[in-house]
Amino acid sequence: MRVPLTTRDFLDRAELVYGDRIGIVDEPTQPAAPLGELTYREVARRGRAIAAGLDALGVGEGERVAVVSHNSARLLELLYAVPSFGRVLVPINFRLSPAEFAYIAEHSGASVLLADPEVEQQLAGIEVKHRFLLGEEYESGLLRFDAEPRPWTEPDEDATATINYTSGTTARPKGVQMTHRNIWVNATTFGMHMQVSDRDVYLHTLPMFHCNGWGLPYTSAGLGVRQVPIRKIDGAEILRRVEQHGVTLMAGAPAVWNAVLDAAADWDGPVPGRDQVRIVVAGAPPPSRTIARVEEELGWEFNQIYGLTETAPLLTINRPRAEYDQLSPEDRAKALSRAGVPALGTRMTVSESGEVLAQGNTVLAGYWENPGASAEALDGGWFHTGDGGTIDEGGYLTISDRKKDVIITGGENVSSIEVEDAVFSHPAVAEVAVIGVPDEKWGEMVTALVVLSEGQSVTEAELIAHTRERIAGYKAPKRVEFREAIPRTATGKIQKFKLRQAFWTDQGRQVN
Repeated sequence: MRVPLTTRDFLDRAELVYGDRIGIVDEPTQPAAPLGELTYREVARRGRAIAAGLDALGVGEGERVAVVSHNSARLLELLYAVPSFGRVLVPINFRLSPAEFAYIAEHSGASVLLADPEVEQQLAGIEVKHRFLLGEEYESGLLRFDAEPRPWTEPDEDATATINYTSGTTARPKGVQMTHRNIWVNATTFGMHMQVSDRDVYLHTLPMFHCNGWGLPYTSAGLGVRQVPIRKIDGAEILRRVEQHGVTLMAGAPAVWNAVLDAAADWDGPVPGRDQVRIVVAGAPPPSRTIARVEEELGWEFNQIYGLTETAPLLTINRPRAEYDQLSPEDRAKALSRAGVPALGTRMTVSESGEVLAQGNTVLAGYWENPGASAEALDGGWFHTGDGGTIDEGGYLTISDRKKDVIITGGENVSSIEVEDAVFSHPAVAEVAVIGVPDEKWGEMVTALVVLSEGQSVTEAELIAHTRERIAGYKAPKRVEFREAIPRTATGKIQKFKLRQAFWTDQGRQVN
């Protein structure tokens, strides 16, 4: 017997087994009216009402529904409802610029656009067939509780469930096609490796738009986990939510945990969640000192994964094994600083050029409307990560370099080419090279090295402000250095390895 693996399985099980349990505690501080506490039965009922509303609008199977939102119960229910009835959800990073929003909406061919009220103005010029603001307009205009939704005609685990846009080596983002099978395998494998159970409480410190919240919304629903969205990251607020809700599980980039560590220093009383909280860290390899501080100062269990949006994301996992129990804090942190071993069902290798390659059921189907990039990424039957690394005899992967021209800052991918284009648009700039440099808070800091045109002048602050007008704020340089010249090869290519060298000499690797 073969039954298609689809995203609907997770919410169906939540409703059947945990229907009376509070499944979501909505974010209280948002411009859209909060939904409060929802049982999993109510979440499932609302999911069917969303599907019935899309039916009424004539939005057919395979059509794209785009959403731009901070973390909220409504974004969570859309992750369940839209794919489960045969449509495709396009979760968009709310930090992007108006031009980027417009490109993704157009490129994905979205017929519906749903938006958080906070980003309403940035989306004003986008033309779509149907548009709703999350909140009262969404509740009254889209949801149909008076009709049963049409079931998906032929559920297919290989159908695209979501398209997640990611910054890469070009200025234009690429749409990663995640199939139902990708999402299903990632969610169940993630839950198994992290030993998730119905006793857990998950705080969504990770943006849900980012790789579908790493698939953990599906894991959580299927296993009856209470989910608590948090809208904006603040270290002290995370500690308050941990204490208020009895949080046991969180995920996010190293910058999130640095913020918590800073807040814990001023926390009145014992740090909440000691010997109770497990955190999952990815987005950039964290310094071993950060790992040691998480376990010593917070008393939280540190787990690291490695993956990409293209892999749903789980490729490798590094958990505190029993063998680590007798290690000193320093040696334990060093062991946990590796990217980890392949997750069940994943195969990893390193090419002759040093690039990390992967195979598995979490690897993307392809890039939306981009067959050339798809063929390149999946050449030879392996997914080419673009990262350099090594695998030791125990199977542990260590990431040492990034072959793609991408900076990971605060867990977000930033295309250096895109930033260079924005900086270069200033009339005073003759040349620019953008690199990531090691930073304690962000992992990597976006840094622009600039050569000015003869007779021109501009300050660092002016150049940063100019760039922020053209691209999302988190992509803009946080630092600008002015140079007399930028090193190039004989063919004119910028030698970024030489530029990085001064900043990374003592790091032992080229990523942070």
